[in-house]
Amino acid sequence: MKPGNTGFTRIIKASGYSIKGIKATFKHEAAFRQEIAASLILVPLALYLGDSGVERALLLGSWLLVPLVELINSSIEAVVDRIGPEHHKLSGRAKDIGSASVALAIMIAAIMWALILVPKYLT
Repeated sequence: MKPGNTGFTRIIKASGYSIKGIKATFKHEAAFRQEIAASLILVPLALYLGDSGVERALLLGSWLLVPLVELINSSIEAVVDRIGPEHHKLSGRAKDIGSASVALAIMIAAIMWALILVPKYLT
C-alpha cells in the first residue's frame, strides 16, 4: 500500500484535489464552462420533465456524463500539452480520441433525452 494519509484525512485531501481540478478545468476549458452553463438549464429541466425517479435519473445521468467525460478529455489534453508543443502523431491521436469521447457522451445524452421525452410530448 502506498504510504500517506488514510481514513478521513485522505477523503478530505482527495476532495480538495477534486475541487482544485474542477476549478482548473473551469478556468482553462471553454467547453467545460459551456457544459456547466447548459447544466444550469438541463438539470432542473430533467427534474421537472422526468415523471419517475428512473426517468429523472436517466435524464440527469446521461447529461452529467458529458462534463465528466470533458474532465477526462481535458486531463488528457493537459498531459499531451505538457509533453511538448511539437506535433506528434500519437499526441494528435490521443487528443482526437478524447474529443470523440466527449462527442459520444453528447450523443448518448441526446438519444436518452429523445427516447424519454419525444414519446411523451410529441405523440
